Amino acid sequence: MRWDDLPLTARRAVEERAGRVRELEPTSSRLLAATVRTATSAVFVKGAPDDYLQVHTHNREAAVNPWLPMASPRLNWRVRTGGWDLLGYDHIDGHPADLTPGSPDLPLVARALEEVRNTPRPDVKLRHAEDRWGSWTRDDDPQLLAGDTLLHTTLAPDDILVDDRAHLVGWSQATIGAAWIDPAVLILRLMDAGHTAYDADLWAREQFPAWAGAPRMAVGVFSEANSRVWNAIAEDEPARRMARVAGEWVRYWRS
Repeated sequence: MRWDDLPLTARRAVEERAGRVRELEPTSSRLLAATVRTATSAVFVKGAPDDYLQVHTHNREAAVNPWLPMASPRLNWRVRTGGWDLLGYDHIDGHPADLTPGSPDLPLVARALEEVRNTPRPDVKLRHAEDRWGSWTRDDDPQLLAGDTLLHTTLAPDDILVDDRAHLVGWSQATIGAAWIDPAVLILRLMDAGHTAYDADLWAREQFPAWAGAPRMAVGVFSEANSRVWNAIAEDEPARRMARVAGEWVRYWRS
């Protein structure tokens, strides 16, 4: 969408907080997720219409932000007007993380994820891993996924912006659960970027104590449940590709 597609009252509300808008990078959906540039600054604005079916993800992202570590940009304002719910974040002038083998971004990503792992559990209502993936575990015990750690749970390259450090953005799927789940999620992204399952596993063991000590049975339960989720939503790319990666990882873990 374009800047002019927003209702006038919504545009005015943004400009009251950010300054007169000179440029907005257009998006290809009815949702707004773009850098807004003014004469003196830049702000990252996320917005959704009030009738957005997934409005709870918007609320979750706003609620968890005050609890996030420095690895994530600050939410500076939220305004509801003109039929829109708008969030204004610090702008990160970085690039999507390069997760390919040997990338200099990899240690920065690991550091950011460890920073999140060491964050106290937010005092807000979030989904729990055993509930989120419980219906996908079949006859296995979903309590194997339980824990008290804040988890990002998507970790796509676009969710990790890198300048002199890695910044985790896009917290709409924030979850509470076992500390090894985010490393398990990241492993699939590493495989999608060209790592073998073995190399991704080895790298994660070297970077994340929680992954090095993860119970084998619990990881297997999560991996199979996560693979089922990816297959269920794999209508087109890149979800189809991630479904293939998730299946490859399950076969590796079973071997």
